[in-house]
Amino acid sequence: MIRSVVFDVGETLLDDTPEWARWADWLGVPQHTFSAVLGAVTAEGRNNAETFEYFRPGFDLTLERQRREEAGKGELIEEADLYADVRTGLQALRDAGLWVGIAGNQTARAGEFLHQLNLPVESVATSGEWGVAKPDPDFFERVVAMAPGEPHEIVYVGDHRDNDVIPAHAAGLRSALIRRGPWGYLWADDPQVRACADWVIDSIEELPHLITEQG
Repeated sequence: MIRSVVFDVGETLLDDTPEWARWADWLGVPQHTFSAVLGAVTAEGRNNAETFEYFRPGFDLTLERQRREEAGKGELIEEADLYADVRTGLQALRDAGLWVGIAGNQTARAGEFLHQLNLPVESVATSGEWGVAKPDPDFFERVVAMAPGEPHEIVYVGDHRDNDVIPAHAAGLRSALIRRGPWGYLWADDPQVRACADWVIDSIEELPHLITEQG
């Protein structure tokens, strides 16, 4: 029986488009140009942080985040950034008696914004707070420690093959890949995803029925 469902953040709960646009503006790069390069990096299955290197070799992401904050143009997560099914989908899972949490590769600052949204979840955690990021197995050990149940009683939901589905499966968790954002669409039919993921979904609202049906 599944007892808990834990969600990734970017392109699972949040549409990352506004934040990428802010980065393009910060770098002084046309947004469509930045998006095109990001798409090329994504299509090659590489870390999206590599996008910055094309525009500014030696780019220091941590330092630039700090500079953005100091300039009053820092990270921001708002209600409008949530995908339309997030609140209803998370609430439906809770109504079905499941424990629901959030744990993703995000900064501690992003964690503060997520708390402020008052989503219908029991716990919110980020890699910035934990000091370990996906796909490190230690991240998923933290997920197991956070969520009630044995690993096979926990579902991890994300959009990324290499950061979400494969390492969650390796940690003994159940997993679901959500088909949205560039990675979700690119990898929805990937053989490794199909081998490791319990489900490939288009909406969070599909999960309560799928989990209940699974028993």
